[in-house]
Amino acid sequence: MFNKGSPYNDLPLLPPLIELETKEILKAAISANKALAELKGAANTIPNQSILISTLPLQEARSSSEIENVITTNDKLYEAIASSTNNFDPQTKEVLRYREALWEGYKELQTRKLLTTNLYIRIYQKIKETNASIRVTPGTKISNSKGEVVYSPPEGEEVIRNKLRNLEEFIHTDDELDDLIKMALIHYQFEAIHPFTDGNGRTGRIINVLYLILKGQLDLPILYLSKYIIENKNDYYKRLRNVTEKNEWQPWIIYILNAIEDTAKFTSVKIIQIKNLLDKTTEVAKNKLPSRVYSKELIELIFVEPYSKTEFVVNAGIAKRQTAAVYLKELEKIGLLKSRKVGKEVLYLNNDLQKILVD
Repeated sequence: MFNKGSPYNDLPLLPPLIELETKEILKAAISANKALAELKGAANTIPNQSILISTLPLQEARSSSEIENVITTNDKLYEAIASSTNNFDPQTKEVLRYREALWEGYKELQTRKLLTTNLYIRIYQKIKETNASIRVTPGTKISNSKGEVVYSPPEGEEVIRNKLRNLEEFIHTDDELDDLIKMALIHYQFEAIHPFTDGNGRTGRIINVLYLILKGQLDLPILYLSKYIIENKNDYYKRLRNVTEKNEWQPWIIYILNAIEDTAKFTSVKIIQIKNLLDKTTEVAKNKLPSRVYSKELIELIFVEPYSKTEFVVNAGIAKRQTAAVYLKELEKIGLLKSRKVGKEVLYLNNDLQKILVD
């Protein structure tokens, strides 16, 4: 029996014993699957996949952190990535750790095709920069903005681990349930288990993207799901609570399917805009740069991150340090980059790329 003030140790295991493929859910699932397939196709039009790997996950990191009131600006994030200085505020550093956690999970999936409790713990530890593990201290309560308790998650390490074990089994069970419907169930269950003292929402949203990669729905962690949640934040928490309190699964599942469809379409547009800008920039560079400076690799490099610097050109094997500095100045001279001093370094901003990412 659910009681807001008591630990929900009776949280039902997955799968829920209800009809999960109703007419309404299947209709939403078809649209979401179509949009996701189009996103996967759009991503494949970018010849250098590192352009997407570096840029889009950072937007997801910023938005996912913003849901938890960890707020920074895009410019601070991009500066922090490019700059050698560590002189950035704690919020910016925490968002960057989210991106690192996402990549740690992504890399593990390439070698071990598993989403496990141990991986969730490592993701959480990376986000929060902690050695803590599964929550063991009793008395965890989740409150609303008025300070009223709305949920008390399960308590006791053994109870929590047993529920996470069931979640793992459900994830890896080869059933006929649509992948995206299944993702909605996984996301609810992880949030309801609430295995950590903090960072559960962000860890859960990383698991969402990793699950889609595990199932072959995406090749790269580029779905910008947190954007939809921010724009529909009240509904997100309301639907979560209604599953717990009223067993109302259908509205929750449809919410997640709509989120996938909306953000897949949004991200596809971003990728097409990046591809078009890359083509246009290549054409300008070919026509205006000295032949000794222009190369396909150089133009692609200034799309990997909004900010470039001499060291990036050197590390990419395009030119030695003194020549690399000249190349970036030449790109600024024809209007493709704009220099900016950050600490002792000179960074070069691809302003048009940044506009696409932050719009």
